[in-house]
Amino acid sequence: MMVQQQAIKKQLEQEILLMQGFKPLTADPARTIDIGPMAACFPYGQFPLGNMHEFLVGNEIDDACTSGFIAGILTGLMQKGGAAIWINQSKKLYPPAFTQFGIEPDRLLLIDVRKQQEALWVMEEALQYGGLAAVVGDLHKIDLTASRRLQLAVEKSRVTGFVIRNSERALNTIAAVARWKISTAASESSDGLPGVAHPRWKVELQRVRNGRPGAWIVEWQAGKFRFVIPPAISILPATKRKIG
Repeated sequence: MMVQQQAIKKQLEQEILLMQGFKPLTADPARTIDIGPMAACFPYGQFPLGNMHEFLVGNEIDDACTSGFIAGILTGLMQKGGAAIWINQSKKLYPPAFTQFGIEPDRLLLIDVRKQQEALWVMEEALQYGGLAAVVGDLHKIDLTASRRLQLAVEKSRVTGFVIRNSERALNTIAAVARWKISTAASESSDGLPGVAHPRWKVELQRVRNGRPGAWIVEWQAGKFRFVIPPAISILPATKRKIG
């Protein structure tokens, strides 16, 4: 009886994950990307594509770190074809800088907007176009209703969406599969000499639907994320917290 109950429970969990947009690796191997050890925190051990991801930004340094980290994820997404759209309110992005992540400027469409409502409208419209690899929205704030509209769009198009929130003080729950916080970490050159080293970040996965939070030091090297083991950062205790 116990074995039967466990089998029923596992089947129900699988069905719920599928309804929420999570697919096992064997179901769609072409839609997986390599994010290193961070993938273990997500259902099926894979980065959830075709969903909304939330990134919290507290200052300009974190903003730059977040942009770099997202660029690393976009590299994996864009290798499978398609372009990406980045909706920007801060006007601080420099598209040619994305070449260090293997992203050619002509495949990244940067749209500058002035108002919050314009950013939300453009992002929703862009997410409905299934030919894109991803859509990034640099937003100052977003409420639950607006985020649900974005989530409905990605559920139809299966385009992955990234919301950058630049107002941590007005933090509220939105419809997103995960909440990330990216901040700077000291880089180290391989030869021990001063100079420009590989980009390195402290990555916090604060909330994840049907998964577990975690924290790492990660750097971008040879076109992929590399896990750096620091003494004070480790995988956080496993919890299941629903977002949205």
